[in-house]
Amino acid sequence: MRTATDRIRHAVSFELIGLALLVPIGSWVFSMPASDIGVVGVVSATLATGWNYVYNLGFDHMLVRSTGTTLKTWPMRVVHAVAFELGLLVILLPFVAWYLGIGLREAFVMDIAFAIFYMVYAFVFNWTYDRLFPLPEWQTEKAGTVSG
Repeated sequence: MRTATDRIRHAVSFELIGLALLVPIGSWVFSMPASDIGVVGVVSATLATGWNYVYNLGFDHMLVRSTGTTLKTWPMRVVHAVAFELGLLVILLPFVAWYLGIGLREAFVMDIAFAIFYMVYAFVFNWTYDRLFPLPEWQTEKAGTVSG
């Protein structure tokens, strides 16, 4: 299992890099001021950081109970990313609609677009993070799984 310090490094770096990518892309795609996308992004990142910590801790405990390890296969990484984004979508939808003064339908479309961006980003980020900061237990795992 990862330490609390490692989990905090993971969550904070995930959100900072994500914001650096999301604000200019979101502003361009939705033709909204970067400041509005930035506020939505910062509030979303703050909520997502807490969700990231809680979700990943719970997911790792579930993995250990069901498989005996925190090592994730490629299919498990897909499940991990999709489930994270669905939970975050439920958390963020009301805020996005309220802050931007848009309807729930428009907020839902925007949230789905952000979720798709973050699903791809989460998959790549988590794989890269696990490669840069592998756990010692992964060195002894069987071949056929993706380390990290």
